[in-house]
Amino acid sequence: MKIWQLAIPLMGLALPAAATGPAEGKNGIIDVPSNHSVDETVERAKSVLESKGITLFALVDHSGEAAKVGMKMPPTKLLIFGNPKGGTPLMLAAPSVAIDLPLKLLVWEDIQGKVWVSYNSPEYLQERHGLPEDLLKNITVVETLATKAAE
Repeated sequence: MKIWQLAIPLMGLALPAAATGPAEGKNGIIDVPSNHSVDETVERAKSVLESKGITLFALVDHSGEAAKVGMKMPPTKLLIFGNPKGGTPLMLAAPSVAIDLPLKLLVWEDIQGKVWVSYNSPEYLQERHGLPEDLLKNITVVETLATKAAE
């Protein structure tokens, strides 16, 4: 058992259902099981981004930030990435998509210690923002990235 698993009940907090693993029907969120730790999965994702010439704009270490304020949470990191050549045509076609761009990949550990890679389904983003079919290819890179990082 990890220390954060002990800390949550001691702090009087209930574990949300999602802490135990992916939940069905999460509004377009796809969860891919990873064969690696959170840090290893993040490094694999960074390598794939670099090899494809895609910019990593930010890496948010949610669990690291929680630790800075004395709170414990399972390893959780968010990669924010993209390519203006792919994203700009999407935002020109449907300006509201800018709220979901750059693309994001969440790498997190559940209460059982299983690591997951989560992302917004490109089809969900297409439907949410009314994106033209021919521009869907501009955001499907997230599927490849999640798969390669997790395998």
